[in-house]
Amino acid sequence: MASVRHIWHQTGVVAALAETAMPALLWRLGLGAAPLGPFVAPGPEIVTVVPPRPAALSRDYVRHVGGDSRSYDGLVPPHLFPQWTMPTLARTLRGLPFPMLEAVNGGCRLELNGTLPAGAPLEVRARLESVEDDGRRAVLRQRVATGPAACPNALVAEVFVVVPSGRRDGAPPATRARKEPARVPAGARELAYWSLGGDAGLGFAMLTGDFNPVHWSRRYGRAFGHGGAILHGFSTMARAIEGLHRAVFAGAPDRLRVVDVRFTRALRLPARVGLYLDETRFFVGDAPGGPAYLVGSFIAAGAPAAAPLVFARALPVARSGRGPRRAEETRP
Repeated sequence: MASVRHIWHQTGVVAALAETAMPALLWRLGLGAAPLGPFVAPGPEIVTVVPPRPAALSRDYVRHVGGDSRSYDGLVPPHLFPQWTMPTLARTLRGLPFPMLEAVNGGCRLELNGTLPAGAPLEVRARLESVEDDGRRAVLRQRVATGPAACPNALVAEVFVVVPSGRRDGAPPATRARKEPARVPAGARELAYWSLGGDAGLGFAMLTGDFNPVHWSRRYGRAFGHGGAILHGFSTMARAIEGLHRAVFAGAPDRLRVVDVRFTRALRLPARVGLYLDETRFFVGDAPGGPAYLVGSFIAAGAPAAAPLVFARALPVARSGRGPRRAEETRP
């Protein structure tokens, strides 16, 4: 596995994830104090600078998510951004009074305003923008901008983290109407179909540093109710973006201006799933008419802007389960 050689590049991400998870783990084990409020949102902006991304890391990452590394000659793929921004993003969540061990990635919006040169240091500016807590769950909205000194906003991302919560003021949780599970439209056109092995989560972790065991340990995934290991939401997003590059934009990454995705269902590994297109909406799912694991929209370069997805109100917490299968599939 080519990604093994990149583990040593992931120390910053691993340390950041451990720093975020450890207080919550100690609290759960009765060995530490509960996180304390109050907290302020929006929070302070945290600024860091990271060294140039290794060319071999970018090349192997693009190949892992199904892209053509030649499309990024001299450039860093923008959807690799968690690999160098996650340590700074994690610092924006320090001290929040939520069980961060149970946090899930709810969605992401990427605005591509420039390129990310492979040979340049990259500035990272991150902030916790808002917290919406309805008493059952909280949606944490983070914003991160990154790019070289000449174009510090080359990539602007909003990341939505969903975490269970309980009201600390004693007020009853707000009631919410149950939403229908997201589905791939029956008339959507298939752009790509992927066979994802049971080690797809581990491979992505080695390339990005997100070693949350729910993505590579079947036992851990079962303990959290998923029935096995589940694919990273960012991995699903990256594969979808590369599928759009190939099938819609003739292999040209610079023709994509905005990508807006929701992670609507846990994608259990191994899996066979497709990428489907319905105008400017795209889906990752088993088949047209079946459940969707990712729902997204895009704006092409030069196209008029469109309203973003309303994550804080539209996102259900991802649930386990695969839904309908194609006849040739077998259970892992």
